[in-house]
Amino acid sequence: MPKRHNINSLSMLIKSCSLLLLSSIFLLTSCSSNEEQPDERLLEKELYDASQTRLKNGNFSNAIASLEVLERRFPFGRYAEQAQAELIYAYYRNFEFEAARSAAERFINLHPRHPHTGYAYYLRGLAAFTDDSGLFSRYFTSDLSKRDIEPAQQSFQDLSEFLARYPDSPYAPHATQRMIYLKNILAKHEIYVANFYMERKAYIAAAGRARYVIEHMPDTPQVPEALSILVKAYGFLGYEELRVKNFQILEANYPTFASDELIRPKRSWASRLSFGLLGDEEIPPPIKEE
Repeated sequence: MPKRHNINSLSMLIKSCSLLLLSSIFLLTSCSSNEEQPDERLLEKELYDASQTRLKNGNFSNAIASLEVLERRFPFGRYAEQAQAELIYAYYRNFEFEAARSAAERFINLHPRHPHTGYAYYLRGLAAFTDDSGLFSRYFTSDLSKRDIEPAQQSFQDLSEFLARYPDSPYAPHATQRMIYLKNILAKHEIYVANFYMERKAYIAAAGRARYVIEHMPDTPQVPEALSILVKAYGFLGYEELRVKNFQILEANYPTFASDELIRPKRSWASRLSFGLLGDEEIPPPIKEE
């Protein structure tokens, strides 16, 4: 009997120790869990603050790194949507235009009614056409109308959609100026193609391009050149009445025009440094939410 008593006592002691060990593990796990929350919040804020410092200093590549980590680790955090909008801006300023456009499309799809959605539409349009943002084009005159014109057309369409959706946006005046610039490039392209047809004696095709400029881009500097092409094309085609009519319009509205003086507004150094947008004005980051 005494032996059985000892065995029972030993068994109770082991059970007590096991319970004590389990309680200690539970307490340690609980404390560890409680400590993680404030650390995560602190890390989120540190990442965001670091990205803001880098953006302010123009260190866009490192700002992108901070914002990407912030979005990846805290996709539903306090700064998630602001970080997504600032990523569009950081990509654009870092000359990663495809990434900027993709980020803008993603933001529009994820947040169709967010306060920054208009900004995403705006930068999507700017990022579509960037031929004038290269180092050569920024410092030297380059005829963009002779290059692939599809990006300029896409940018013009995107910015038109932005202005239709957000006519009162603070970015609307900037987008409007950019569209004027793009329309001039598109008009110059039409003139370039019209002259190409003229050189190959394709006078009907040349007249069609010239008429397109006059009918659809009447406020561009290329209109007198378009009229001049019409006068020449109709003359070669034997359409005397149309030739005289367009010559009279050209003479009445542009008396000092000569066909070898295609109007090409010179871009200032400030304009070249800011991608031909608005003089020395820079693209602004998204307005922070209060």
